[in-house]
Amino acid sequence: MSKIRLGIIGCGGMSRAHAGDFHHLSDHMEITATCDIVPERARNVAELTGAKLAVTDYKELLDHVDAVLVVLPHDLHFEVGMTCLTAGKHVLMEKPICNTEEQCIELIRKSEEVGKVLMTAYPVRFWPIVMKLKELIDSKAYGECFQMSIWTEQFTRYFDGHWALSAERLGGGQFFSHGCHYVDLLLWFMGRPVRGTHLGTNFGTPWMEKEGTSNVTIEFENGALGYHFGTWGARGTRLGWSLHAHCTEGMLEINLADKKLYAHTHIKEEKANLDTESRTKVIYEADASGKFTHHELEHFLDCIRHGKHPISDGPTSLQGLRVIWRLYEAERNNTVADLRGLGLEDDWKSVRA
Repeated sequence: MSKIRLGIIGCGGMSRAHAGDFHHLSDHMEITATCDIVPERARNVAELTGAKLAVTDYKELLDHVDAVLVVLPHDLHFEVGMTCLTAGKHVLMEKPICNTEEQCIELIRKSEEVGKVLMTAYPVRFWPIVMKLKELIDSKAYGECFQMSIWTEQFTRYFDGHWALSAERLGGGQFFSHGCHYVDLLLWFMGRPVRGTHLGTNFGTPWMEKEGTSNVTIEFENGALGYHFGTWGARGTRLGWSLHAHCTEGMLEINLADKKLYAHTHIKEEKANLDTESRTKVIYEADASGKFTHHELEHFLDCIRHGKHPISDGPTSLQGLRVIWRLYEAERNNTVADLRGLGLEDDWKSVRA
């Protein structure tokens, strides 16, 4: 098969993050067109990627591409995604897939109707260090995983007037926009959710209309727990991006700052002086830094070439967003969310009451 022609729709900061990794895939694809409502941004990314066409109306690039990467404000995902699928283009949609359940379902149905790949850009699933962790947990190399905790501590402050400050355009707050990565990851690792809680606040992040900081706890069908703490208000950090998986025979840790996957084992029985030292060894070490987006893009291209379903396909993405919407609803009602029926194998084809 000849190289897949990819168009980039939206040339802000995230598209440039993707662009830094495109060279890894030059044997399989070429960037043929870029689009942004700001002409200079479209031209800049075109120069960065070698695209010959830079436009301000995304419909003008459709005749020049086989697939598109959509990197736009969340409230534009549905319209642009539908137009591209209808034109027969494969779509890699930056998360979240859409802002509402109805839009997600309609977009998924359209992709199935036209027989084109629709994939959500959840790059964390495809990081080799995370894939290694998944392998270890699935094989029970360190026993049963009974607690997974994920921390994402960063400082994200958008300039006044930026679209992401609007809860309506963002689809919620930090939890919906960024936490969707980690709900997706928890479901992928831990399985079917049963119940959960979310608490969010914009205290410390007053520029956010909704939460800039959130705490999420989910109980899964087998009794295991998952936790995510995320903030866009960190003025300092020690954990940064960290993941701890407590298993019955040790604890597995990803520390993204040093790009290593550790196993901590043989903890001493707790003494009165809290001497809980354990043995530590490096299981895996990543050989690159950044967002590693080329791994998900490689999967997207492979699905196009071989007619496969992506592991972060539309229905899977929708299940994760349904968990978030139900957690938001329970938070408003001051209750614990019932997450049954929202597992990865449940029906996605109708809007939930």
